[in-house]
Amino acid sequence: MEKISILFLQITIVLIGIGALAFMLWEPHLEGRNAHATPFEVYFNDPFLTYAYTASIAFFVALYQAFRLLGYIRQNKIFSQDSAKALRTIQYCAISLIGFIGAPLAYLCIVQPGDDIAGGVAMGIVTIFISAVFATTAAVCTSILQSKLLTVCTPSPTTRATHSPRKLR
Repeated sequence: MEKISILFLQITIVLIGIGALAFMLWEPHLEGRNAHATPFEVYFNDPFLTYAYTASIAFFVALYQAFRLLGYIRQNKIFSQDSAKALRTIQYCAISLIGFIGAPLAYLCIVQPGDDIAGGVAMGIVTIFISAVFATTAAVCTSILQSKLLTVCTPSPTTRATHSPRKLR
């Protein structure tokens, strides 16, 4: 039963990735200023869209690492260096998303303070909060996993004493 639930989570991650990619490719055509634009004008003349696509790389890398982490769990390799590496990568991706979202928010608040930016700032703050929760969760899980790996891999003092090399005369 556990393997089925992990497989369900992996399928969910794949569907989230497909949905996010489809939304990112479809949404620019819905903007009012792009209603009659050519695909080249939509995708290659918009610096904001380029920035959003660049920032989304971290999101998709984190999704891929979560998929791999679930694969390690399904194979009973949760206490491995590969799992710790996947968690660290998820943590770094979440931190980079915070930076990618926080920088434009700071720019908007400093450069465009008079405009009506409340909706965009609110969405950015919620997204930053969600990324911070993921980064913190990944950091805590990584530290727990590392401590478990150290206890499993480090021999006890009695084991070290019995297996220490003897000096030859």
